[in-house]
Amino acid sequence: MHYTKVKTILSAKNGMNLYRGCSHGCIYCDSRSKVYNMQHPFEDIEIKSNAIELLEKSLKSKRKKCMIGMGSMTDPYIPLEKEIKNTRKSLELIYKYGFGATLITKSSSIIRDLDILKAINSKTKCVIQITLTTFDEKLCKIIEPNVSTTKERFETLKILNQNNIPTVVWLTPILPFINDTEENLTGILDYCVKANVYGIICFGMGVTLRDGNREYFYKKLDKYFPRLKEKYIKTYGTDYILNSPNNKHLMNIFYKTCQKHNMIYNNNDIFQYLNTFESKEIPEKQQLELF
Repeated sequence: MHYTKVKTILSAKNGMNLYRGCSHGCIYCDSRSKVYNMQHPFEDIEIKSNAIELLEKSLKSKRKKCMIGMGSMTDPYIPLEKEIKNTRKSLELIYKYGFGATLITKSSSIIRDLDILKAINSKTKCVIQITLTTFDEKLCKIIEPNVSTTKERFETLKILNQNNIPTVVWLTPILPFINDTEENLTGILDYCVKANVYGIICFGMGVTLRDGNREYFYKKLDKYFPRLKEKYIKTYGTDYILNSPNNKHLMNIFYKTCQKHNMIYNNNDIFQYLNTFESKEIPEKQQLELF
């Protein structure tokens, strides 16, 4: 790990990444792509040393409350978070200044912060997004080796639901010829139903590859799935979007299951929900009227 100072922490859309780089080791990770211009080894985590200071300054100066997002590029709950606690500190500031929060993670470590998540959700809105890709636990440890297993993430979703914190699942990526099966999909969807998730984000059954993450992905295919790299190259060449041959069949199952169990599956509707700030506090004028 190494430290660096940054000029800003919040993006124009009020998202932030407290860390840069990751140690989860997911074989398909898009954040490895060269387009992001990372100037250090991916596993050498960059810690933004002045992130908390900048965040508080930004929250103080905002004229309008909004949702603050975390984790679009780097999981807020990488193992280093246990030591650095910048995610925890950020959530405390978000609560202090009355903002909403949403973050995306693959780690059950988020339960450490259940108290502050509940506090934020009691005042505004706190939505937790968790990625699920593989129902098979053994396969999960191959393609996502250093992170909570799918079953552990499922248990995390249940705990969040039991504490009235809304959840959204990212059903992506689905790797062609690896986990693009009906058995895998129905297993994940069953978890979503049992955990009572608000919605599921899915861009189709497939994966994206570009310079940087493609090379890493193929290296791991050679290690764990001999001769599969050649099948990818023959099937997709250098395509960016690699849709599963089973895409149509699996998406039909996805749509029908979501409709049956009232889980939102329109990505635009889910993103609007994630980005919409809601206040649960009674305005002062209404408080006076109550008395």
